[in-house]
Amino acid sequence: MNRDVEISEVGPRDGLQMLKGIMPTSAKKAWIAALAAAGLPEIEVCSFVPPKLLPQMADAAEVVAYARTLPTLHVAALAPNAKGTARAIEAGAHKITLPLSVSHSHSLANVRKTPNEMVEEIRESAKLRDASPSKPGIEAGLSTAFGCTIEGTVAESEVVRLAVAAIAAGADEVGLADTTGMANPQKIKQVIANVRREIGDRLTGVHLHNTFGLGLANALAAYEAGLRTFDASQAGLGGCPYAPGATGNVVTEDLVYMFESMGVRTGIDLEKLMEGRRILAEAFPNEPLYGYVPAIGLPKNYRPAA
Repeated sequence: MNRDVEISEVGPRDGLQMLKGIMPTSAKKAWIAALAAAGLPEIEVCSFVPPKLLPQMADAAEVVAYARTLPTLHVAALAPNAKGTARAIEAGAHKITLPLSVSHSHSLANVRKTPNEMVEEIRESAKLRDASPSKPGIEAGLSTAFGCTIEGTVAESEVVRLAVAAIAAGADEVGLADTTGMANPQKIKQVIANVRREIGDRLTGVHLHNTFGLGLANALAAYEAGLRTFDASQAGLGGCPYAPGATGNVVTEDLVYMFESMGVRTGIDLEKLMEGRRILAEAFPNEPLYGYVPAIGLPKNYRPAA
């Protein structure tokens, strides 16, 4: 399928990890299937963390195995360390993201390791990848790349340093994560330019949160800066338990609408995407689901990009 941008759905991982309830495995499978049927090329379906820490992800291996049966889908997963990477490889994930927080305080709270120690986890994960027959992609997700709710300002020089270190450690690509939603369009363009100056096209995408309502503006800024891969979460679910005050991700439905209205092809059918949302609503009837497009509906003059 011809696409101008790739939207990676992170709701089954980032979204579900923040909900108090546990989505039944059968409902997860139905939701992931609906998202894939809508045309989403990549879905981050789970994280490989100890079930005692995140019981919502206790079925991670089963979910990956199911997602692998969907022929058009690139199956992504998150792993907080090399041990999680080993489990993700065994399960069959196509891509594994390791969180590398730029903020020292956030890194210790989130993964109980310093940023430099996480670089070593990436190095060990890359060795596991190289030794595996499947050779999944390894992404370093640079969390708190635009600000931290614990430390405040994050030095851009540290963002660049860790991006370079992650690639040197064996990561295939780097993504910039606005974990706290503290970015703005000017900052997005500035950080992207600085990181690309050092690692070029190995900087592939952004993971944006909507804490201050700038998620779509920041996505557009990243697009104008040359990036073409964007994480988003259906209904805007998500957040980080170790970033106090941070809210959910950019809403997938609204992001698709923005790009398609601009004539930028996502390859995603918005009406089919809404069907996936219904599965989510049935599983969590008391959870608020966000998004302007789902609430208002498509305007009469909406035409998807040709």
